[in-house]
Amino acid sequence: MSPTRMMILGLVSWLQPVHGYDVRRELLSWGADKWANVQPGSIYHALRKMSEEGLLREVATEQVGARPARTTYEITDKGRDAFEGMLRDLWWGLHQPPDPFLAAFSFLPALPREEAVAALRNRARLITAGVASVQASVDSFWIKSKPVNVAWMMELWVVRGEAEAAWCDRIADRIEGGASYLPAELSRGEGWQQWKARIDPEWTGPADT
Repeated sequence: MSPTRMMILGLVSWLQPVHGYDVRRELLSWGADKWANVQPGSIYHALRKMSEEGLLREVATEQVGARPARTTYEITDKGRDAFEGMLRDLWWGLHQPPDPFLAAFSFLPALPREEAVAALRNRARLITAGVASVQASVDSFWIKSKPVNVAWMMELWVVRGEAEAAWCDRIADRIEGGASYLPAELSRGEGWQQWKARIDPEWTGPADT
């Protein structure tokens, strides 16, 4: 199930009759391309696809001068049922999006400690910069033209970002302080030697992990 489809159906239901351009502009003004992985280039395709599926209805197509033709959409009863089903699934379900960073972090021992520390602190700085940008939007006049839940959503983004940035700095401190990477049940005996060799084939002797 695609959050993009759910959001498009919801916006058409709210704004109908509405041009695809206005749906795209509204989604991007919410920053949905960042926190919901809404791809701007996929919005028009999704509108056409859902129209073919009977979830939306094309009510008019108009063209002004040399501008591209604009199609106006409305939601159908089938589309409204689909929207409500997807909406409730996302509200009541717990959906964890894949995070490529966690895949990399699972191989933490494969990085030199100094590089791991630097990467984590850099990640914290990037997240903090993003948080500041979102907070500026929350504090701006722009937010007054949006539904109040958009501001609340951005507050959640800020809280999550602040928490992750703090975690990055905390783990960087632990690594810099020499915290062991070893599973608790292993000692610096044969088991440790084998474990270290598995994660670093070039390792040939004692290491600081």
